[in-house]
Amino acid sequence: MASGIVVVGGGHAGAALVAALRSEGYEGPVRLVSAEGEIPYQRPPLSKAFLKDTAAEILPIRPEAWYVANRIDVDLNATAVAIDRQARTVTLADGRSLAYDGLALALGARVRRPEVPGADLDGILYLRSTADARILREALVQARDVVVVGGGFIGLEVAATAALLGKTVTVLEAGPRLMGRAVAPEVSVHMLARHSAAGIEVRLGTALAGFEGEGGKVRAVRASDGSRIPADLALVGIGVIPNAEIAEAAGLAVEGGLLVDDHAVTSDPTIVASGDGVVFDHWHAGRRLRVESVQNATDQSRHAALALLGKPDPYRSVPWFWSDQGPTKLQMVGLSQGADRTVLRGNPESGRFSVFHYAGDRLLGIDSVDRPADHMVGRRLLAAGIALPPALAADETVDLKALVPGR
Repeated sequence: MASGIVVVGGGHAGAALVAALRSEGYEGPVRLVSAEGEIPYQRPPLSKAFLKDTAAEILPIRPEAWYVANRIDVDLNATAVAIDRQARTVTLADGRSLAYDGLALALGARVRRPEVPGADLDGILYLRSTADARILREALVQARDVVVVGGGFIGLEVAATAALLGKTVTVLEAGPRLMGRAVAPEVSVHMLARHSAAGIEVRLGTALAGFEGEGGKVRAVRASDGSRIPADLALVGIGVIPNAEIAEAAGLAVEGGLLVDDHAVTSDPTIVASGDGVVFDHWHAGRRLRVESVQNATDQSRHAALALLGKPDPYRSVPWFWSDQGPTKLQMVGLSQGADRTVLRGNPESGRFSVFHYAGDRLLGIDSVDRPADHMVGRRLLAAGIALPPALAADETVDLKALVPGR
């Protein structure tokens, strides 16, 4: 009897992988192994809508009935602890051994925790899973003074939500601007003004020095400038660490994440991988990197499934991201690192504008603030490899949609 395909990881990547296997016609056994206690769910709402409404429910990516109808065996609260590549088995923490013909690793990443005094106090929270979100939502109800450590997407989304709930909110960002690695300076400046107008105190160039507590619970955050900020809740969002240990122990190539080729295949041809914990040579960026986004997890997983089924197809999707911070929607497409010039389309003073990133005359990416049309046309332009001259990008009289073939 065939052992079938085992998928380890119950996030967006794992959910997309099992769906792609069935949609591509695979009829053999499929088992999804997840360390979490719920079927795969939508993660983006956890920092926004879910926190605002105590009655809000976790949104599954697909209903439980879908897994039953598609003959997907789902193991919840099941942690994979070892891979035996010779025997083609995965060992779980409860001692079970799962045989596989093909293995897909959607291991994801875990939150990075600061190594500072007081980091073990109650009231210092993180946000990655439903368990984290439930704890944070309950804590927000009682909290008065909230300090967010990290001015990236997650930190700013939670800060905006906390401010809408009437909390006193302070954001510490060690870098010189908000979302410094992800968006253009013009967007950072604009969002700083937006958050400040919402009553959030943002301290740039200010790192975390430690936490102070009383009775085992956090009461203040100490900053690198020597200040002490009252806090009965601290949310830390300083990045993630790829979950690659089980893969590395099995002898798979790991370079700052689990290394795969452009078909999502690891150094073992019977094992594929996708999602936040994966490193690959990105066709658009021209360099090796790791992409943290729902889009990447979903699209790359389809290519991983195709590779397992003997139908390899190079992964060539254009990366895109979004972040809802209070009433403002940020949308990013492409990868702008390496840009040497930017072009504005629209006026930041209006609250709606886009920044086009160029390396010479090559368009690398677009950041859009409350301009969804720019974002959507940008996805099509970049996917088609259309050379959009900077002058046209800046000229709002030009209909960018007209430049897209087959529109």
